[in-house]
Amino acid sequence: MIDFAEARQMMVEGQVHTYDVTDLRVLAAMLAVPREYFVPEDKRALAYADRDLPVTNALGGRTPRYLLKPAVLARLIQGAEVVETDRVLDVGCATGYSSAVLGKLAGSVIALEEDSHLAAIAREQLAAIGATNVTVIAGPLMAGAAAQAQGNDLSPGIRACDRAPGVRCGRTPAARLRQAGRIRVLAALHNSSKSGQ
Repeated sequence: MIDFAEARQMMVEGQVHTYDVTDLRVLAAMLAVPREYFVPEDKRALAYADRDLPVTNALGGRTPRYLLKPAVLARLIQGAEVVETDRVLDVGCATGYSSAVLGKLAGSVIALEEDSHLAAIAREQLAAIGATNVTVIAGPLMAGAAAQAQGNDLSPGIRACDRAPGVRCGRTPAARLRQAGRIRVLAALHNSSKSGQ
């Protein structure tokens, strides 16, 4: 049986920290969130591997979805400089892992996911780990999270979109900054040319 707590510690020390992630809050968040909760049952043994993990497949013409490598996600989050007072919009949250990590750093997180099955998994797993400051919304990524964005200060937006190149997501940055907010858009799009995954 796998000791997931030990695997998580090794991931942070051997992958994340060595990938130039030095923000102690980000490291602590990565240590606190059980990644194995956010991967399919048949892939749990790989939860802490240094690789993107598929959470859906391409059946029925769907685009496969992945959790980013832990070190890549941690670098993106570190670059966003998330603070406790931030309201974060995580677009394309998949099963909710990125939202869970962000929830350890921000005041609140809105996790937007267009695949209703993934959104349901995200809600269930976030509830299981007690991530009460994360709200999952199922709906088109292009629509953003308009109902929750009344203050125009959702910041930063992690992963602008899990989408095809050239597709615009949500409202414009100018509209989001109207009330002296800040926005940081960090994108990590999966390389679909990989074979064997």
